[in-house]
Amino acid sequence: MTRLFLVRHGETDWNIAGRLQGRRDIALNALGRSQAAQVGRVLSQLAGDVRGFSFVSSPLLRAIETMRILRTTLDLPAAEFAQDGDLAELSFGRWEGLTWPEVRHRFPTHVRARDREPWTFVPPEGESYADLSARAAAAVARLPGEAVVVTHGGVIRALLHAHAGMPQSEATLVPVRQGAVYVLAGGRFRVAE
Repeated sequence: MTRLFLVRHGETDWNIAGRLQGRRDIALNALGRSQAAQVGRVLSQLAGDVRGFSFVSSPLLRAIETMRILRTTLDLPAAEFAQDGDLAELSFGRWEGLTWPEVRHRFPTHVRARDREPWTFVPPEGESYADLSARAAAAVARLPGEAVVVTHGGVIRALLHAHAGMPQSEATLVPVRQGAVYVLAGGRFRVAE
């Protein structure tokens, strides 16, 4: 059974502030770096010898930093992994950099539309979860076998729908933890910390 080990990037200061990061390139903070190292230790316990695995990351800084740290923790060369733009976070368009209260205040009509149809809603100049799901599934389909994928909360939500059958309405709302590993295998998933 082929396993995918999905990792959300470690914490950033924008996570603490509740800002929508989307495609913005935000670095990890101290806790985020610690979470990345912890994920490396968890992966070692879950998967054992990972040298034959593929390692692929979103091209955004917070994911790249997470991958480098977890690979170092696994005693692997920090920079020897692929990047795939299809694993970048959901684009929130003009909402990026704002908090949800700010979005609700500035874009009330859009927020009501999103609340009604969260899977297909497209923020101004952004993309929908449906679009994200298609590109994330394409990225996973290109993987040759077992893989460690460092990505973002939105991407993991989309993959839980596409590969574990989570309903769309649930997938858009499920919290995706930092410092945890989401193991997808055989149409199911589990979370390890």
